[in-house]
Amino acid sequence: MDDRLDELEELREQAQLGGGEERIQRQHDKGKLTARERIEYLLDEGTFTEFDQLRTHHAEAFDMPERKIPGDGVVTGYGEIDGRTVFLFAHDFTVFGGSLGKVFAEKVCKIMDTAMEVGAPVIGLNDSAGARIQEGVDSLAGYADIFHRNQRASGVIPQLSAIMGPCAGGAVYSPSITDFILMTEGSSYMYITGPGVTETVTGESVTHEELGGASVHTGTTGIAQFAGQSDEDVLNQLRLLLSYLPQNNLETPPRVDPPGDDPTRQVDAIREIMPEHPQKPYDVKDVIEPIVDVDSFFEVGSVFAQNLVVGFARMDGRTVGVVGNQPRVNAGTLTVDASIKGARFVRFCDAFNIPIVTFVDVPGYMPGTEQEHRGIIRHGAKLLYAYSEATVPLLTIVLRKAYGGAYCVMSSKHIGGDVNYAWPTAEIAVMGPRGAVNVLYRRELEAADDPEELRQRLIDEYREEFANPYIATDRGYLDDVIEPAATRARLIDDLEMLERKREPQAQRKHGNIPL
Repeated sequence: MDDRLDELEELREQAQLGGGEERIQRQHDKGKLTARERIEYLLDEGTFTEFDQLRTHHAEAFDMPERKIPGDGVVTGYGEIDGRTVFLFAHDFTVFGGSLGKVFAEKVCKIMDTAMEVGAPVIGLNDSAGARIQEGVDSLAGYADIFHRNQRASGVIPQLSAIMGPCAGGAVYSPSITDFILMTEGSSYMYITGPGVTETVTGESVTHEELGGASVHTGTTGIAQFAGQSDEDVLNQLRLLLSYLPQNNLETPPRVDPPGDDPTRQVDAIREIMPEHPQKPYDVKDVIEPIVDVDSFFEVGSVFAQNLVVGFARMDGRTVGVVGNQPRVNAGTLTVDASIKGARFVRFCDAFNIPIVTFVDVPGYMPGTEQEHRGIIRHGAKLLYAYSEATVPLLTIVLRKAYGGAYCVMSSKHIGGDVNYAWPTAEIAVMGPRGAVNVLYRRELEAADDPEELRQRLIDEYREEFANPYIATDRGYLDDVIEPAATRARLIDDLEMLERKREPQAQRKHGNIPL
């Protein structure tokens, strides 16, 4: 028995070392943690249980017998974060560059299958060169097996991906199917083909960072929602993100005790945020943060499509999803990117029982050939579709402008809003006063001696008569016009009232969202 135990201990030590001390040092020299160090940092201390530590690739089949390393380039298992079970896998770049082969894929698939059976989130810590060329089609099959499980788990358990090194080819498709992606600045990259192949095929010379760095995917493509300055920063964000999420689609997010934050607190300072002039911008986050629990707002995708703000927050300890038009950026208009960003966030919240609070100040969809040619009709409809299909509690506050089709889209009563309020500053109309006057009084303005003076007088009259919340309130399209200071207390009462909301759905396989 002693000999057997010594042999086991030796194998475990080999597995712990991965590709060896030299390659571990290379990882550290790049400012990166190893796979095991990442797991140790992420999980609650002493909670990690590893699966398949001693599995190795099928060396005899792929002419790699001399490089048989226990673990085969990926560390898998389960542990706890804030006392809640999570499953995870971490690519080990020190072993074959973290490349995926048959055994590697089988290990990941086992973790994903178990996470589905248990009903717990699955986290991927990605740092991979892609498919293992020596294993040929088995590598491709392994990736496809993982992709299929990503799809099956979507909307059932939260799936989170941290990109912590170079990820190319098949290594980027799995993260792209998951719910949220986090990247490490300066050391993580995502692309279908790297700079070398890109230059060979297209003649374009580009760096790793320019092609698929964190700034590209958080700011330009919107593929990643978060970026951290180091591996530790990314892992801290992962822990924080998980604190807002339920374990699965049959549970609600954990409710926390907001220390010293009264649910009936009046938000008097909020009256000073809204400018007197309807064209003057302000920061919608200055509205959101005083209304939600103190220091609870966690923005998602903060540098992509900044004309729409989305994120998680808490109200009286309950997780809510927050969506708000941002008047500081393009006047808060809805664009292709903003619609995609909002639709994806709304659908995630709906899948995981997270109520959505929407703050509306939107003059409409962004006009122009650039947006039309990019498909604003189809992409704009995604946000409409997402709100319309949502069955979680939908609470909406019109802060200022709500014009045209954008009024309909932003969680209006007509597409399923449960509780819809407006502040006295709200303007709800088919279009803004200037545009309406130009259409309705075109001939009068052309004939006027002083068209600008007449236009301004008609704009003032239009705003007084139509651009207010009271017509919509009279029709029942709004449930009330409320004082800004009372917004927090009203929303918390409504969340309590809607806690057991049930909305029966027509029997169907699934809808056909305009992708």
